[in-house]
Amino acid sequence: MSDVTVILAFAIPVGIIATLFMDGVVFLRQRIWGAAVLDYRMVGRWIGHFPKGRFSHTPITASSPIAGEAVIGWTAHYLIGMTFALGLIASSGWPPSFGGCLLTGLLTSAAPFLIMQPGMGRGIAASKTPQPNTARKNTLVTHLSFGIGLYLGVLIWSAFS
Repeated sequence: MSDVTVILAFAIPVGIIATLFMDGVVFLRQRIWGAAVLDYRMVGRWIGHFPKGRFSHTPITASSPIAGEAVIGWTAHYLIGMTFALGLIASSGWPPSFGGCLLTGLLTSAAPFLIMQPGMGRGIAASKTPQPNTARKNTLVTHLSFGIGLYLGVLIWSAFS
């Protein structure tokens, strides 16, 4: 097998496990503490407007719906998780350390802060939201849980490989 095939064989399941773990943490935080939850339909709507040349919205909820936006959003969410896992494994080798996984989780916060939130009309690092610091904390906790999920994925996948 080529190096790319080997890296993908690790990155895909680790990325899925990490994203599932992150989603579980988000679900629990929402159920227990009422933490805000990202609606992945809005992510799908945002992405669905890309082919039309529209990359920013004020706000995304006011933009016209896109057919299949929930599927687009959830699919993108998991593909992004796998891509982040791919970057971690390609840069650090196998198996990545716990610290490397946590750092990756923290660094992935840059994507929503600098790309997704501004594109969806929420400003850089949620600066245009009613409670920017709460939104920032939620993003950081969510992405740190992704980092923990990466390490859990490494442990689980190591048991099978």
